[in-house]
Amino acid sequence: MKKKIYILNGPNLNLLGEREPEIYGRSSLKDVEKSLNKIAKTNSLEIVFEQSNHEGELIELIQTASKESKGIIINPAGYTHTSIAIYDALLSSKLPIIEVHLSNIYKRENFRHISYVSKAADGIISGLGVEGYIFALKALISKI
Repeated sequence: MKKKIYILNGPNLNLLGEREPEIYGRSSLKDVEKSLNKIAKTNSLEIVFEQSNHEGELIELIQTASKESKGIIINPAGYTHTSIAIYDALLSSKLPIIEVHLSNIYKRENFRHISYVSKAADGIISGLGVEGYIFALKALISKI
């Protein structure tokens, strides 16, 4: 049986490639998923790739990942700065976690400088666009 990695994406990431391409780039979330599946396949991994605009659904996915996977890559998007509930779910997972942000959150508005998720993450990749997901997957592979 292949090891699973959960890759979770928060609100508005379903609009990747369309929404503010000058900040987030032109690649779609489907493009990101295809790239990661290629890497996963060569490493005998299975990717569970999900996106939700709903905090509770993301929490349920984290809880499922806790039982089924070897690690989590999460781009919590807007929930980065607001969700203690996602933070709590990540902490309780006891899995290696890599946090990803497409933009450099530290070059943006002050409220984006605060991440609850970072306190639960083993690593943070910010500002490298969709390539950040690739780096995150490679980092997680080395951790597991």
